[in-house]
Amino acid sequence: MKRLWVRLFLMISGVLLLVFLLQFIEIKTTGRPDETFRRPSNEEIAHRLYRFIGLSTLIGLAGGFAIGRVVSAPITALANATREVEAGKLQVRVPVNGSREFQELASAFNKMAAALQQAETARNNLMADVSHELRTPLAVLEGNLRAALDHIQKLDEAGIANLYTQTRHLTRLVNELHELALAETGQLKMDKTATDIQALVSETIQALEPLAAERNVELAESIGDLPPMRLDPVRMRQVLFNLLTNALRHTPGSGKICVTGTQSPAGTTIVVEDTGEGMERDELEKLFNRFYRVDKSRSRETGGTGLGLSIVKAIVEAHGGSITAYSAGKNQGSRFTIALPGDLTSPA
Repeated sequence: MKRLWVRLFLMISGVLLLVFLLQFIEIKTTGRPDETFRRPSNEEIAHRLYRFIGLSTLIGLAGGFAIGRVVSAPITALANATREVEAGKLQVRVPVNGSREFQELASAFNKMAAALQQAETARNNLMADVSHELRTPLAVLEGNLRAALDHIQKLDEAGIANLYTQTRHLTRLVNELHELALAETGQLKMDKTATDIQALVSETIQALEPLAAERNVELAESIGDLPPMRLDPVRMRQVLFNLLTNALRHTPGSGKICVTGTQSPAGTTIVVEDTGEGMERDELEKLFNRFYRVDKSRSRETGGTGLGLSIVKAIVEAHGGSITAYSAGKNQGSRFTIALPGDLTSPA
């Protein structure tokens, strides 16, 4: 009964059966019992035929109207909703009812409308975030250059260095936004080759050892014997570098950051865990959002652009994996878990 063709078949069959049933009743009730075997006259046959045609027409019209409503009502609702979406009303949804075909069509439309609404919201938020992030460095550049042009302030070496820092931040912000846009749309170029995970982690930790020593933070690894995986080594090194620098930024002196790796039938898991500041639950939910910073007091120079973890998430997902963050609370440390699927494992 859920299929449209079954409903139409039953309705049309029901209309035809009703027509013949009513005609049979009409024939049975028109004559007297003693006239059962009497041959009807031509006038009586014509009269019965006219009544049959009229009755059939009424039943056919009523049945056709009912069938038409069953078929056209969901399509009309969908057409009206499509026009509203075209007009920019992305919050519109259609009721999921009727036959299975119409339910599947309505569900697909609702999912499409929800995706469009989410994309539009993300676009508006991105534009607002980008304008907010660009406003400060551009204001600094404009103010300093205007002061120099008006001979209010002379640009010395320190002033030029400040302007250079702001331009570097703008360049980095634009590059990261471009990279994030490519990753989220599946256009980020991936050069996947058989990669030794342990060597990749060791190289990244070795590159960050001087910074860790300067902050008196211990960097450690416990990767174990992991099989090679078909990854983009440059992008995965970027993921590890972002996670480790983020952990260094939020881990005080005498703290520890450890990278571990395990293998299972489901795939490979890489964990970056620190003994740093930790996070609350509401912060974890926003952690991978664009331009989100856990510590609002940090400047853009010390706290980054706020895009690093968004890029990390996009790169991991581009490899078919996922990344999650966990913290027991403030001053309880943080743990980032990268899960890579087993089909990335390179054959021996």
